[in-house]
Amino acid sequence: MEQATEDLQTTAQGNSSGSETTLQSRRSSELVGDKGKTAIADSVVAKIAGIAAREIPGVHKMGSGGARAFGAIRDRLPVGGEGLSQGIKVEVGQKEAAIDADVVVEYGLSIVDVTQGVRRNVIDRVEGMTGLQVKEVNVYVDDIWTGEEKSDEQPRVS
Repeated sequence: MEQATEDLQTTAQGNSSGSETTLQSRRSSELVGDKGKTAIADSVVAKIAGIAAREIPGVHKMGSGGARAFGAIRDRLPVGGEGLSQGIKVEVGQKEAAIDADVVVEYGLSIVDVTQGVRRNVIDRVEGMTGLQVKEVNVYVDDIWTGEEKSDEQPRVS
């Protein structure tokens, strides 16, 4: 992690845009300062990333098949609630984060455009809200939504 921070500082110093260098340096220094440090839980970063991914048009659902099935059951329970971090895995260090997102994309849309939008929005939201430097966002397209919901349930009455 220390080497990655040094790489980030080298990249920032080599950038010709002074304002971007200042912004990157400021974000890193906000989490650890002379008067203490700020610790951000993985679950907070995961929720931010999950919400950010869902903001992109073309993202139908989040999560792999098993996670979506579990989420459907959880949503039916009276104490369930929406799983905002479903489909998101994060690794959070003191100054950096790495994020994996599993998405279901709507059929007919450019997967490349949708995943680039997800990546860009997740980075912007996580960095803007937490001050963490996002090192990578890996987006995995787990399925395509065709407009038809699959239902294994048989109707209870006919």
